Amino acid sequence: MIDHKQSNRAHLQLWREWREQGKPEAKQALIEAYLPLVDYVSGRMSIGLPKTVSREDLASYGVMGLIDATEKFDYERGLQFETYASWRIRGAIIDGLRQGDWVPRSVREKAKKVEEAYQKLEQRYLRSVTDAEMSEYLQITESEFQQMLQDIAITTVCSIDEPIREEEAETRLSLLVDEKATNPESKVNEFFLKETLAKAIERLTEKERIVISLFYYEDLSLSEIAEVMSLSPSRISQLHSKAILRLRGAMGRLKTQLFQET
Repeated sequence: MIDHKQSNRAHLQLWREWREQGKPEAKQALIEAYLPLVDYVSGRMSIGLPKTVSREDLASYGVMGLIDATEKFDYERGLQFETYASWRIRGAIIDGLRQGDWVPRSVREKAKKVEEAYQKLEQRYLRSVTDAEMSEYLQITESEFQQMLQDIAITTVCSIDEPIREEEAETRLSLLVDEKATNPESKVNEFFLKETLAKAIERLTEKERIVISLFYYEDLSLSEIAEVMSLSPSRISQLHSKAILRLRGAMGRLKTQLFQET
């Protein structure tokens, strides 16, 4: 991946030539300079996806996102291009996957069923529920529940970028990163969002919190996390799925509170 210490100032002349003078060769040079970012993002997103989804396809979608980022980025604002481009690349990959209908309807239905179960049970008990309690609620055995988690692991890869409401484009990520939200209502919503998310993370099991921390904050892959925790990759995948579904359940409760008037 591109060195985070590499400043946009190193490419300032290229940005000026592209944005101010419209030189296509400057744009091409910028795209080529940041191509490793596409490999990094697509590589992380390939974890847990079906084998039918090739990494080359992800990279192709990602390149389109990089091009889009290069065309829209305002270098004069002093922001880090790597961060902005990563969002655009990830979004382009997710759009490409959705258009390809890469998750079967039956798998999505399983994921929704488990998410709703976590939401209802943890709201009832006000704590993290066990696999046994989940299995009893779903009327399946614990081994069947573990297999269900394995089946729906692929649906948790892009969960934070999914729309909050199916009919709209606003995502959970857009609420977490919203630099323009200055009105009081947005600030209140943002406060409750962060508070709910923090409490939901606290209710995760210790292993689930470790997986979330290593994956999303330390940028380790699931296979690397498996080595660190001395667990199998499939077990790490299950822990990741459970954590994400618990968090989605918590965010679902907040969604109902925020939008019940609309």
